[in-house]
Amino acid sequence: MKKSNHHIIIFILLFLSACLPLRGQSTLSQEINEQGKFENWIVREIKESGLIGGETKYIYNFNTGDTIKGNIPYKAPEGTVFIPTNIMANIIGIVKTSNQVFPEKRGDSYCARLEVLEEAVKVIGMINIKVVAQGSVISGELYEPIRDTKSPYSKLNYGIPFTERPAGIKYDYKADVGHERIRATALTPRKALGEPDYSDIVVFLQKRWEDEEGNILAKRVGTAYKRIREDVPEWINGEFLPIKYGDITSDPEYKEYMGLRGKGAEIENFAMNSEGKSVTINEIGWADADETPTHIILWFSASDGKAFYGGVGNKLWIDNVEIVY
Repeated sequence: MKKSNHHIIIFILLFLSACLPLRGQSTLSQEINEQGKFENWIVREIKESGLIGGETKYIYNFNTGDTIKGNIPYKAPEGTVFIPTNIMANIIGIVKTSNQVFPEKRGDSYCARLEVLEEAVKVIGMINIKVVAQGSVISGELYEPIRDTKSPYSKLNYGIPFTERPAGIKYDYKADVGHERIRATALTPRKALGEPDYSDIVVFLQKRWEDEEGNILAKRVGTAYKRIREDVPEWINGEFLPIKYGDITSDPEYKEYMGLRGKGAEIENFAMNSEGKSVTINEIGWADADETPTHIILWFSASDGKAFYGGVGNKLWIDNVEIVY
């Protein structure tokens, strides 16, 4: 082989190796890791209806660009991994916003701050309505505008396509947890429940399929679950949370709240079926430990409870989320 050809081949190999992802890491994993830095935020300026005060409110989404002005339903760009549960609702013509996930400066960059808040609304300046809202960040999609308060989880499309088997995730976090859980649903009297509320970091790997009736069924391939039960006042950087594969019910660290989810569960996860209908993801069993998933749900929440319940004052800061192989 001529020396010049030898050099060309070496150059090509070096170029290709520089373009390839790290071993075990796909382009999607790299995208998760990049978006998990929570560096890019966009502001939406929305005017609420006069019936509830007519204030101008600001809510945040993960994106880049100038402030979006106007009561415009938001749709995340193609390729978006994470969404905050900040929403605009338009219920029988009444526009209302809700924001519980905020950008916060961290050194020269940003992180996400998730909160449990109690929102009070005065209707015609007289009737006080209170609602507990939980700040969460999930992998998936949120459908705007919200048209009703029924089945709040059905307004989210949980999870994104994912066919890999990582060892776990790592992240930076701190937390203020353990505040008393409050129930405030707008339809029932506000009630303090006398129990603490905690924050959750969750990964579910699922193998999904759709039956002839449009139901989405799944087997749980992998589970990673951290419930934060104590305050973490200073940042813990690079904590690793392992994904455990197959049936984890015999694992010494298994808790009931880590179990399978489906229709009728306290917290239901939803996804859009092939007919464009939001349906419950029914986990019907545990997959074999060597199974390949079809979807990943990454879920960070300031509260461990169901919608309209939460420890008002809970906060979870999250940054630098990465898939680890």
